[in-house]
Amino acid sequence: MDDTRTLEARARKEGTPLIDGDTATFVWKGPRQVFLQGDFQDWRGTPLPLERVGKGLWARSLALPEDAYVEYALQDAKGRRVRDAFNPRRSDNGFGDFNHCFWMPKGAATPLGKRIRNVPRGRVTRHQLATHECAVGKKRAVALYAPPVKGPVPLVVVLDGDDYLQRVQLPVVVDNLIAAGRMRPVAMAFVANGGPARTLEYACSEATVAFLHQHVLPLAREHLSLVDEQRTPGAHAVLGSSLGGLMALFVAQRLPHVFGRVLSQSGAFSIEGTDMVVFDLARRTAQPPLHVWMDCGRFEGLQDGNQRLLPLLQAAGHRATYRTYSGGHNYPAWQTSLPAGLEEIFSTPG
Repeated sequence: MDDTRTLEARARKEGTPLIDGDTATFVWKGPRQVFLQGDFQDWRGTPLPLERVGKGLWARSLALPEDAYVEYALQDAKGRRVRDAFNPRRSDNGFGDFNHCFWMPKGAATPLGKRIRNVPRGRVTRHQLATHECAVGKKRAVALYAPPVKGPVPLVVVLDGDDYLQRVQLPVVVDNLIAAGRMRPVAMAFVANGGPARTLEYACSEATVAFLHQHVLPLAREHLSLVDEQRTPGAHAVLGSSLGGLMALFVAQRLPHVFGRVLSQSGAFSIEGTDMVVFDLARRTAQPPLHVWMDCGRFEGLQDGNQRLLPLLQAAGHRATYRTYSGGHNYPAWQTSLPAGLEEIFSTPG
């Protein structure tokens, strides 16, 4: 490790962590020891202590994949978060706080998440849909995206719709992919989750399946030019992450003639040692074939469930692909991974 003065000077100049090849060195200036927790532990277990390297200076080095995106937090001895003064880069953690974040040298955010000049823009409209007791509350927010082309086109139902709208910037990503000829045009229905009831709604809920099929799909048909799934069975898709990724697969397993395509990001198929019912449904034979695309981060404990589910889907005759990325359970990582799934599920002819 550099001597103390060089270490502090680098931290002030370059920001933290200091990156040397596959090594990231976290540096803290202060009178007391702090502790490190982040994606690299899947946010589990005992936080890692920084070690004293000089008077009022603390550091800890970790070996990480050279293409990784990483979020982390520093904590004091009582577990309270403290700000990393050497790293201004932050990301909303989805729980009312922020994580510090960084890319390793061979990784980068997808450029597709920002609007590219002269790319035709799809249109997003916002709606309030009566739940008819299929979801919590009397109404649920649904945003509809119409691509900048004439239909009819397939529909992608997007779970946790607000997050995919705002944090993933999915309309922008799709506009850019369509304009580049990297995916077929699609329409999208961004369905807000149930807030505190999200787990109940996404843990393989038949009520949620009914809500999407009987209420969200008719709303989309009313406002968008869609492919007729009666003539083209399985034309539509469901996209989700974490519990939403679990629910995306469950919806397709229950309604394969409508939703024949699945994009599942870090799907929570096995939770705390319990395999969800999607495993049992995946073992069924003589079912309409689904086209399933799954991803998961190398830092995630959810990898095991994804890796065990993949061969079951393939053995039952489904077209299933699994992709790993160097990162954890967060929307910036999902945004960067997702274009590969969109390109595969909605590949262009030729």
